[in-house]
Parts: sequence; structure tokens; C-alpha cells
Amino acid sequence: MSLFRVKGSEIKGVAAAVPETVVCNRDYEYISEADRQLLIKTTGIENRHIAFNGETTGDLCFAAANRLIDELNWERSQIDLVIFVSQSPDHFLPATAIILQDRLGLSKTTAAFDIMLGCSGFVYGLSVAASMMSTGGFRRALLLAGDVSSAGVNIKDKSTYPLFGDCGTATALEYNRDYEMCFNLQSDGSGKDSIIIPHGGLRHPITEDSFVEKEYEPGVIRHHRDLWLNGMDVFTFSVREAPLNATALLDYCGVSVADIDLFVMHQANLLMNETIRKKLKIDSSKVPYTLKNFGNTSSASIPLTLVEHFRQSEIQNKRVLLSSFGVGLSWGSCYLETGNWIVPETVKI
Repeated sequence: MSLFRVKGSEIKGVAAAVPETVVCNRDYEYISEADRQLLIKTTGIENRHIAFNGETTGDLCFAAANRLIDELNWERSQIDLVIFVSQSPDHFLPATAIILQDRLGLSKTTAAFDIMLGCSGFVYGLSVAASMMSTGGFRRALLLAGDVSSAGVNIKDKSTYPLFGDCGTATALEYNRDYEMCFNLQSDGSGKDSIIIPHGGLRHPITEDSFVEKEYEPGVIRHHRDLWLNGMDVFTFSVREAPLNATALLDYCGVSVADIDLFVMHQANLLMNETIRKKLKIDSSKVPYTLKNFGNTSSASIPLTLVEHFRQSEIQNKRVLLSSFGVGLSWGSCYLETGNWIVPETVKI
């Protein structure tokens, strides 16, 4: 396991932005009323914010970052690192992080690059940012994580369409040589077909056949440019690996489950997440959710949940365990302690 500690960077604030348009799963017309009720009960997802008006992941992360920079009163010239984590970038190239460096008015001395990860992306991205800052060469950084997952799902596919919402987030980090975070990162590419968009890359370029819809089972209609999700495979993987990964990290850090004040998981679905929580024996009062009103927001789900939780709760001196798992397959966890974070209200654009 990739267990490691990183000293040198501290989170100073987290912000999130979502599209204004809300879609309700109670109105999802491609399944029966009884199936809609069962869907909401098992997934925990009632509403989702969807980018119907052309908003991109870059637009959402830009809005979150703009708000956070202003709230922090940071000089934009002093931000010297931007990392953008997403599987729905604004362009195939150039990197969205570089575009956002310019849009945000940051210096040309800013290092900027993308990481192509989804569900596990925030924890992976946080580890990369922290590691780069640990040298002292970078003093202030923005970790931008988000996805417009709705662009890749078929409305006639009940296994994907009702699950995903769109969101962009910004996490501000500042150099602090004494602050430490701990990580445990893992991956298994043999499970790549469990969550995949088959066509559109160089392995399978887009052709006319890419957009031919087919019914694979009742209520599951999609083509090869849509997201394909094997729910049972993902469920089995997640409930097996996520608890083991988190437990190993806590052992490595010398922290017990009882010590954890807040356990924030990737917001996959309620049944999956509750199974993981129960396996770890963490009290439900310590586990916040954003599934009901935002759905699965991919790489944005952990920071969005932090924003929504800390808008209503005390922030300082909380021992937090983050757990991410999904597409890749990839998964990871992070242990950190909160300080006096700045957490603006979620922006709607």
C-alpha cells in the first residue's frame, strides 16, 4: 500500500459551485413510480444540479475559486500552483488548469496542470499538491476538483442518469512546514471496464457507430460515447477495499476509529456508503452526506460535502478521515486535522 506522510501544506479554505438548474429523480419518466421510490431509497439521491446551459467543469471551478480567493483575501500574484482534477475537462487539450490560470488572473510564474481522475480524484490531487508544497518551493496553491458528469450519461439509462450531478470545487492550500497529512493510495486497472466511456479516446476513436443506441437490459439504453457502469462490480469493489484502505491508514497514523470526528466519503450512493460506514463501525452522526440534493458529483463530492457540512458546524480542530473510491479502479484515503478554514456558501451559476 502507498502509505505516506506529507508535511508542508495546510488547507486554508474550501469552496464549491453548482449549476442553478435542478433535476428531481421523482420526475424521472423512464422508470415507474415504484421504481423511482426504490431508486431514491437505495441511492439517497432526490435532486441533482445539472449543467443544462453549457456550463463546463472549468466554469464551475472558476466560480468556486473566485469566491474562495476573495474570501481569503489572497493576492492572486501569490498563488503559484494550480492543479485541476477532472474526467470532464473543457478541452481535449490544452489543460484546463492552464486556462484557469489565465481566467483567474494568476501570475505567469504559476505552475498549472491537470490530473485525469474521477471518484478518487480529490484525495489523489490533495496528495500531489501537498507533496509539491512540502519542498517549500510553492507557498500557495489551488486544488480544483470537479466534473460535469451529466454530459456523459444517457437519459434512457436508469443505471447512470439518476445518479450523477455536476459540481466544481476549489481548495486553497498554504505552506506550513509543521502541518502534516497522511495518505493511502491504491489502484487496480484490471477493473477498468466497471466504469468506462468506451469510445472517444485514441483506443477507440469516435465513429458513426459510437452513437448507435442499444438496449442492454430493460431500462438500460446507451451508446459507446455514454458512461457504462457495472453497479454490482463497483459495489463489491468499494465495500471490500475502502474499509481496508481506511483502516490501514488509521493504523499507520496511530489513530483509532473512535478518535475520528468526521468521516467524509466519496458520495457514491447511500447503500454503498452506509455499508462502508458500518464495516468501519463509525457512528452515523460523524458521517455527512450531500447525496440527497446533489447526487454523485464525482471528484467534487468530498470537498462539496465538506463545504455543506462546515457551513453548519464548527470547523476548527476536527480530526477528519476522507475516503474516495471508484473509476479506474482507484481508491484512497487521507487523514488530516482542520484549522480555521474559510468555507463560503455553495455558489450557484
